[in-house]
Amino acid sequence: MREEISAKLMRQKHSTYMQWAKLQSKARFNLATSGVAAYPLSELPVTIDQLEINGESTYGYAPLQHAIAKKNNVDPDNVVAAAGTSMANHLAMATVIEPGDEVLIEQPAYELLVSTAQYLRAKVTRFPRHEASNFALDPTEIRKAITPKTTLIVITNLHNPTSVLTPESTLREIGELARSIKAQVLVDEVYLDAVYENTPSSAFHLGPEFITTNSLTKVYGLSGLRCGWILAQPDQARAMYHLNDLFGAVPPHPAELLSVIAFQNLKKIRERARAIVEADRQLLTNFYTTPEGQSFVRVPTKFGTTSFPRLKKGNTDAFITHLREKHETSVVPGSFFEMPSHFRMGLGVSTKMFAEGLQRLAQATHA
Repeated sequence: MREEISAKLMRQKHSTYMQWAKLQSKARFNLATSGVAAYPLSELPVTIDQLEINGESTYGYAPLQHAIAKKNNVDPDNVVAAAGTSMANHLAMATVIEPGDEVLIEQPAYELLVSTAQYLRAKVTRFPRHEASNFALDPTEIRKAITPKTTLIVITNLHNPTSVLTPESTLREIGELARSIKAQVLVDEVYLDAVYENTPSSAFHLGPEFITTNSLTKVYGLSGLRCGWILAQPDQARAMYHLNDLFGAVPPHPAELLSVIAFQNLKKIRERARAIVEADRQLLTNFYTTPEGQSFVRVPTKFGTTSFPRLKKGNTDAFITHLREKHETSVVPGSFFEMPSHFRMGLGVSTKMFAEGLQRLAQATHA
């Protein structure tokens, strides 16, 4: 019996990336982050008397629903609150697809998107984002890969891991492709607000084919609030809320209250992070011009909190291990994004730490 239980557990779906991120990613100089530094609670204009343990929250806490709706210029009936973007993606996928449905996902992709679709027993197919074109999203590749059985197309914008921005014209073309086969498009937009000037609107506004997900985690440093959301048509939004009943009756009310206050101060929170991200980006740009920086092929991007360089020579996994063990610096192995010659670095936590991490990255190239 014990052997049977053990074998069954081994067959269960899980995220290899999340296991690594939780247990193995930390180092003295941590460049393996994917979001900005945590926003200090002490800087939120809140006092303890504004918080309560319990509150009126059934299918969405009304003030939070309206805050999310206002930010995205949608009706509150289009908003589904969720525990971060990961749960938002799970709820969206699980509502749209049935076991055996064909789900088309970009490649390289954030591992959790692929493993979630697999957990839901979808037939996962892929379309490439080519390094030769700086990982730009190409509708031609989607056109080649879709079939009449495709139910859902899954993309990220900004792209995770490269931070490449997909323009509205391309998204519209993808929407037309989805419409032609009666499919939908799920766009994970958790990094989109890291386009600090002329920030694009959510792809949700491009048509009913689009479902989008987002949160206050990566760009705002408010991960602990678990304030995520889905934008969907009202009938699908209701279905997602009912599905979420299986995972939790109601969210933690103190987090809802704090999230409402965060929305009231979102510009200030974002600008605080922006200053760090832009200082780090300048350091990274300078690094790539150095002799040591020439050891890598970079993906040029103006936005986002991540960079996804490729090591020109040598074994990248061995380089990452050496970087961690000898130089106390961690980055995310590209194998988690199906690109083992690459690795992902995060910007926006601490400019002092990031600068030292880049120095150690340079030292590691001389090994």
